[in-house]
Amino acid sequence: MSPGSVLRVAVAQIPTVLGDFDANLDLHLRYIERARRADVDCLLFPELSLTGHSAGPETLELARHRDDPAIAELAAASGPMCTLFGLIEEGPAAQFYNAVFAVKDSELAFLHRKVNLATYGRLDDAKHFATGRYVETFVLDSFWRAGVLICNDVFNPALVHLAATQGATVLFVPSSSALEAVGAAFDNPGGWDLSCRFYASMYGFPVIFANRVGDENDLHFWGGSRIVGPNGKALAFLETAEDLLVASIDQDSVRQARILLPTVRDSNLSLITREMNRLQSILGIPESVRQL
Repeated sequence: MSPGSVLRVAVAQIPTVLGDFDANLDLHLRYIERARRADVDCLLFPELSLTGHSAGPETLELARHRDDPAIAELAAASGPMCTLFGLIEEGPAAQFYNAVFAVKDSELAFLHRKVNLATYGRLDDAKHFATGRYVETFVLDSFWRAGVLICNDVFNPALVHLAATQGATVLFVPSSSALEAVGAAFDNPGGWDLSCRFYASMYGFPVIFANRVGDENDLHFWGGSRIVGPNGKALAFLETAEDLLVASIDQDSVRQARILLPTVRDSNLSLITREMNRLQSILGIPESVRQL
């Protein structure tokens, strides 16, 4: 990590080759080397960056366990840098997930499985993947704690709230967003711009958004990766070109934002828990189901 209070973050806005794990792995290694030369602390790749957006039908061929040699290779290449990348994970009991792995200090440090699977428009996550069941955070250093939400996870505000109230001081959002994904009437780039700025300013944490570029199966990926500061203002932005986006974030900016707008401080978790239990009771959800 950078000395003192500064976190140097980067986004690898890349295309991926659908179904070609080895080619995508090589591209990841090149960007990891580039980020390390730029003294980056945390590098974020897009959703499913090692497989391609539409890789679900090839799950059996492309899925990797957490102890796969390719994961170890990415971890070794990253060294002390925290690198977050997307893949199809084969978890316990032959369950397959749209997942993000974070490697740091040459080992696997964290994984997040997509919770809010996208099953609308041109998106069919649930046809291929199991649903993640947890929203957790992990430590980067004594101040910085990372939350990770994958693409459509962010369109469930409760999941962002869970990350924030678990101490996240930076939120990483890998995405694979195409112009045609939802439908012609939906402004995907505009929606993401609004969401990143809203969550950053509401919770007082930087939002690191990584979207891919390129074309795949008649889908056009628009890029637009950005690093948004805790005041809701973009610190760095890319349009449609493949590139590495880098910015530095000072922890004092987070501290000041959370003094000015204390959303996390004023989150009443006991009230939320009580009301959720009450609603589940009203809706007649059996206790056995509530505990799943």
